[in-house]
Amino acid sequence: MRQSDITARDLVVMGASAGGVEALRRVVAGLPAELPAAICIVLHLAPDSPSALPKILERAGALPCRAASDGEPLEPGSVLVAPPDRHLVVEDGRVRLTVGPRENGHRPAIDTLFRSAAAARGDRVVGVVLSGTRDDGAAGLAVIKANGGGAIVQDPKEAMYAGMPRSALASVQVDAVVPSLLVAEAVVAMVNGEPMPPGSDPSNHSAAGERTRDEGLATICPECGGVLTERAESGVTQWGCRVGHRYSPESLLNAQAEDVEAAMWAAVRALEDRRILLERMAARFESRQQQVSARSVRRRAEEAGRQADVVRGAIEEAAVTSLREVDQYGQLRELGADASESEEGLAS
Repeated sequence: MRQSDITARDLVVMGASAGGVEALRRVVAGLPAELPAAICIVLHLAPDSPSALPKILERAGALPCRAASDGEPLEPGSVLVAPPDRHLVVEDGRVRLTVGPRENGHRPAIDTLFRSAAAARGDRVVGVVLSGTRDDGAAGLAVIKANGGGAIVQDPKEAMYAGMPRSALASVQVDAVVPSLLVAEAVVAMVNGEPMPPGSDPSNHSAAGERTRDEGLATICPECGGVLTERAESGVTQWGCRVGHRYSPESLLNAQAEDVEAAMWAAVRALEDRRILLERMAARFESRQQQVSARSVRRRAEEAGRQADVVRGAIEEAAVTSLREVDQYGQLRELGADASESEEGLAS
């Protein structure tokens, strides 16, 4: 039953990462052909992987679906999908494709779409966060909610990867938490300004307010080496550099882990290079019958080799302790476990 005090909305933005193809397929399959809202979708993809997602979603439901083109208008009842390596941005009733700074290491980025939609249409936006690792989408969903828009999150217990839904729930007072098969019903209700369907009550899931704000922190941007400064937007903490790269806390933590590991391997390489050079010098001294110098240089070569072994051991130890991925719930994951870069064979 329609209630006059519930806002009707005409733009739905969805974000998904690892495990998101099946969730998106289920959502689009449940949307009616007469849906009076445009839909924009971001799925994290490797920048050089052609995406088959538009064809997958076109076959899944009644709505026409295609890869977004720069400057095309938003039309009710149509689905636009961000192409690889381009941000999808809503602007003046149209979408734009930009090569802006990556956010959380991604382009297209979910937060970029969500923020632009909130800025363009305010309370007429519905934001949907689906399966994915880490915390992408949480900051953008908070901006949508702060501008009066609606927020729907896939039930973390049902999501293939629960990181993104859980992070959204920890950051935002959402309107509905539902399994993927019921997301479409919740979207339709919100678009039409109707009450949420039964079973979508978020009170049993929401963890908003659990995060605590630390003292301000400045660190180095993993993408460009600039200074990252801490900022809060709609109650969600992020780090941004002057160029425009943005990181959520979890994504920054994991990007730093990758930088630390790279630095440790660089140290191994430098020590091995030093060992090889010292051994060659020792061989030259030996060929000249300069045994004292040869022994001294060879001892230094052996020490460089031992130091390289120590760093290798530290890398192995760190791989199962400090360099493992960690989310806000203290859950650990192996580095590289995020399947979003090669999502379920999307390359056509």
